Amino acid sequence: MHLDPATGWCHGAQHCPSPNFNARPENEISLLVIHNISLPPAQFKTGKVQAFFQNRLDVTEHPYFESIAKLRVSAHFLIERDGEVTQFVSCLDRAWHAGVSVFDGRETCNDFSIGIELEGTDDQPFTDAQYNALIRLTHQLQAAWPAITKQRICGHSDIAPGRKTDPGPCFDWARFRAALDV
Repeated sequence: MHLDPATGWCHGAQHCPSPNFNARPENEISLLVIHNISLPPAQFKTGKVQAFFQNRLDVTEHPYFESIAKLRVSAHFLIERDGEVTQFVSCLDRAWHAGVSVFDGRETCNDFSIGIELEGTDDQPFTDAQYNALIRLTHQLQAAWPAITKQRICGHSDIAPGRKTDPGPCFDWARFRAALDV
């Protein structure tokens, strides 16, 4: 996998373009936000996250889908349980992943962040394949945008406390941060 900073797209990742993005107000990319998602909740490799981020989710397929039917969201990347990486939005554009958020006193984190969704839940450990893919992708992002330091990598729960809990207590921050030093 290779990130092209000129286009913001990763070669080697599956591309699944989402309509849920817009231009960044400035060209700044200085924050990485880690999330988790599974659709339906706690079910994996269903293809429903991709459908959700493309506004193609069939709300009749699961009762939970009705509660999210009107949402228009996206992330830059999804890393599935097997480590497969899908990209929905160019890193140069603003994906709609953080919502109402604040980092280091600055609001609207979507303006200056990249969002990575890990397929999972708050209460299940993530896989080795996911950590390996996340570490490789993070290194690529940091090389392209050096302002994304270890101190500027956080969870959704860190920028939207009380509203969001992901990536959750099962995400091994110590393992992830230690691997970034290698």
